[in-house]
Formats: sequence, C-alpha cells, structure tokens
Amino acid sequence: MTKFQDTGRPIAEEFFNAVREDSKDGRGVSRQGYGPHEEFVHDWVKAAGKRMGMEIEIDPAGNLWMTRPGKNRALPAIVTGSHGDSVPEGGNYDGLAGVCAALTVAEMLHKENVQLERDFTMLVTRMEESSWFGRAYVGSLALTGKLKPSEIQLRHRNTNETLADTIRKCGFDPDVMVSGKVLKDLSNIAAFIELHIEQGPRLDSDPVNRIGVVTGIRGNLRHKICRVVGETAHSGAVDLEFRHDAVMALAELLARMDKHWKSWLAAGEDLVFTCGVVNTAPTAAIAIIPGEVTFGLDMRSLSMDTLWKFHKLMEAECEAIAKERGVKFEFDDVLVCEASGVAPEVRGRLETAAKEHNLHALSLPSGAGHDAAVLANAGVPVGMIFVANQNGSHNWREAMKIDDFMAGTELLWHTVCDFDKAQMP
Repeated sequence: MTKFQDTGRPIAEEFFNAVREDSKDGRGVSRQGYGPHEEFVHDWVKAAGKRMGMEIEIDPAGNLWMTRPGKNRALPAIVTGSHGDSVPEGGNYDGLAGVCAALTVAEMLHKENVQLERDFTMLVTRMEESSWFGRAYVGSLALTGKLKPSEIQLRHRNTNETLADTIRKCGFDPDVMVSGKVLKDLSNIAAFIELHIEQGPRLDSDPVNRIGVVTGIRGNLRHKICRVVGETAHSGAVDLEFRHDAVMALAELLARMDKHWKSWLAAGEDLVFTCGVVNTAPTAAIAIIPGEVTFGLDMRSLSMDTLWKFHKLMEAECEAIAKERGVKFEFDDVLVCEASGVAPEVRGRLETAAKEHNLHALSLPSGAGHDAAVLANAGVPVGMIFVANQNGSHNWREAMKIDDFMAGTELLWHTVCDFDKAQMP
C-alpha cells in the first residue's frame, strides 16, 4: 500500500460508514434526490469543506461546488466529483464513490498543504438516478440548461408527488432549473473527472487491472410508461383466434427485439436492450385474459444513430404485432440521454498517470450513463475512472473493496497533482 492509500483510507472509510448509517433502508440504502439522505451527503461534504477553508457555492439546482484556490486563478479549474443519491434499496457506492474520492483528494491536498497551479473544485450533483421520478441527471441537466419543463412534472414512484414540488420542498426553484439557461459558467473548467464503480464484472474478473480508464459513455433512449391495450376476457371461454391478449403481444415484441438485438451485436453494433418493468392491471387474475399490460423500456449504445434505428425497428414490430393480435401499443414521450465521448486529452492524462505511478488500469467503455456525459455534451472536457466492484449495482448486494477504491482514488490524486506537467499522448 502506498503512502497516499494508507493516509487516505481512514478518510474514505469514515465518510462511507457515516453515509451508509444515515441512509440504511432494509438490506441496502435509499437516498432520494432532493431528499433528506441526499441532503446528509451534501451537509457532510460542506462541513468538511468549511473545515478545510474551501470556497463553497450552491448553484440554483442545488449542486454543490467547493474550491481549493490555486496559484493562478485565471486558469480553468480541475473539477471532480459525482452524485450523492442512490436507487431505492440500492448500494452505498454508486455515485458516492466519486464523491468520496473527490473529498479524499481535497483532504489530502489540505493535509499535505499542497497548492496546485490552478483551482481544484469538488462537485456533488443532485438526483442523478432516475428510479424515483423517471428522469436521470436532474442536477446536471439543470446546470447545463437542458432540463425540460415537462420533466419536473414527472411523479414520484410511490407518493405521486411531482418532481417540481419535491425540489421546492428542498429549497430550490424548479422554474429556474427549466429556464433553459446554463446555471454556472462552464468555460472555466479545464477538465471534469468522475470516479465511479464499474457496475459490471469486467474489472472484478481481472486479477491485475482493478481500475479502468473510460473510453466513452453510452447514451440511452427510455420509455417510462408504455401500454399494450387488448381485450379482457374469461380465460376458459375465449378460444385462441378470438383473443386480444396484451401480455402475449408484449411477450412477442420482447422475443422479436431480443432476436434483433443478438443479430445487431453479431454485426458489430454496440447495443443493450432492457424491459425492466412489466405490470398487468390491478384487476388481473389467473382466470382472466389480460386486456392491458404496462411496461418500461431502456435502450443504450455508444451511437445515437444505432439507438434511433433500433427504436424505429421496435416501432415497426409493434405495428405488425398490433395488426396480427388486435391490440394497441401506446408509448409515452421518449427520454433521451445523449451518448458522449471522453476528451482524448483528459483520457491521455489519466493513462499517463496510471503508467507513471504503476497503477494498473484497463481501457474500457461505460455501459451506464453518468453526469460526466451531460457535462461532456455541454462542451466540458471529461474523463472517467472506473473502480472494480462486486455484484453489479442498483441493488442492495452492491459491494466494493476499499483497496480497489484507494487505487482508483490514487489515480485521481496523481492526475490532479500532475495536471499541469503531464505530457499529452
């Protein structure tokens, strides 16, 4: 273990443990965006920033910015961080690992009395997760002027409260957040670097490369609430040719799209396709032919062109199945998150730092979306560090070895400290 990892480890462990204890929810943790447990994360970080004498700013969307001034404040800043919220009954490290890494670097700069050439800024965003209201990246989209008025009218999965009302209760103005205006000048950011758990098995299956340098971030198309409308009838009294079975229609759609997905992958396309929610009507029963089923769809790719073509194919299959089975498919507005590349110069700095400091890093794409993608699409040069984790994410079994985390955080530390002397590839 290096000196950095040995010194920084207690800082990280204290933060992780405190946040977990505050947000425990059964088997996992729950930190709703603009809710009290996300607020706990922000309050903890702010208290640490005040203790270290950092400049603290909260933008109109509630995103937290904390800055350790550099020698030359005219230079654009190095920014790092992630989100503090989680999915319902999720894991403790999705998002929080990036917050903790940024906080650990800030604490180490303070302990070692290091003043960088340029400002070092820590960013903690709001409501990155879509699980509560159906819209991801709320804080970063508002920051970049991309949050839509219709999106703050989305309703909570359990309470039916609008996102707008939830934001107001937290002390922020949702109308400002959907004004279309950028809430903070982003031109003075030299690089935004987000550390995150991988959320997949590739790094954890590698005995040598326990951290990764991200090569690109998948975009996604999502439908939160879709319906197949058929005809409810008695299961024993209606023969096959007279049925309008909504569940069977959906099953056929998914089977067809699964087949298409496999053929597109074989042709070299980057694509994932998920139907993560399926519900029959509240009156559904074993002896009833289902006349209605609701479902949600998630499609992701590094190519937006691939996504839109696959979406068009899905619509064509729906039209064909509707005619064959006498049902109707209904879709809500598609939610779009643009794919993004990472900045070659930032990726190069990460790869150089890993090589120079003997930190074994693998180059790999990000299948999940991140706030970094939103900032990249707003013109900010971004890079990402992945850390191996176990049992995936968005579930209570999510895990991460502290040794892997500290290796990733050390890569962030060296990249930040070497930023103004690093050789570009």
